[in-house]
Formats: sequence, C-alpha cells, structure tokens
Amino acid sequence: MIVREAKYGIGHVVKHRKYPFRGVVYDVDPEFANTEEWWQSIPVDVRPRKNQPFYHLYAENAETEYVAYVSEQNLLPDDTGQPFRHPQIAANFEPAKAGVYRMKQSTGH
Repeated sequence: MIVREAKYGIGHVVKHRKYPFRGVVYDVDPEFANTEEWWQSIPVDVRPRKNQPFYHLYAENAETEYVAYVSEQNLLPDDTGQPFRHPQIAANFEPAKAGVYRMKQSTGH
C-alpha cells in the first residue's frame, strides 16, 4: 500500500471541482473509509478512486449547509475569503488567514 500525504489539512477551505459547493476540512481519511454502498451510489463516470485521501467537510452551497465526504481528486483550494454560514464552522473554528481556519482550543468542559 502506498501512503500519500494529504494535500489539505484540518481547517483548509476547499471547493468541489465539479459541483457548486465549498467547505472547511474537519477530518481526513488517508484513503476511502466509507461504506461500499455509499461508494457504489456514485455514478460510475464520476466515481473517485478509493486509494487517495478523502475529506470530511462542513460544506455549504447556495441553498443549505451539510456534511460532505469528498475525494482529494475532486477538491480545489478556495481562497476567496467568502464567509461561511455553516454553524459547525463557527462552533469549531476561527479564521486564521485566507483559505485556512484554525481549530478552536478546547476549554476543558
């Protein structure tokens, strides 16, 4: 097995290569770690390879906020600096610089 370094880390702001949504990375899997059923539900012509990093995103589009699981091949950096509406972003991160959020420090509760 070849282990690759993930291109994006926790807090990076990314956008989908094909679909109109963007998000903040809150977790990274070194390779596909979702269900086979989930993977099979993706149309074959756009189904990503499993042997690449996959990212858990607090995502949003023009209509709604949600959680997404996206392969590295389908992500691009988003350095627009546009604010996010997703409530989990404000709850867990603070802006650091364009294109990156910093995890909030735990208060020990």
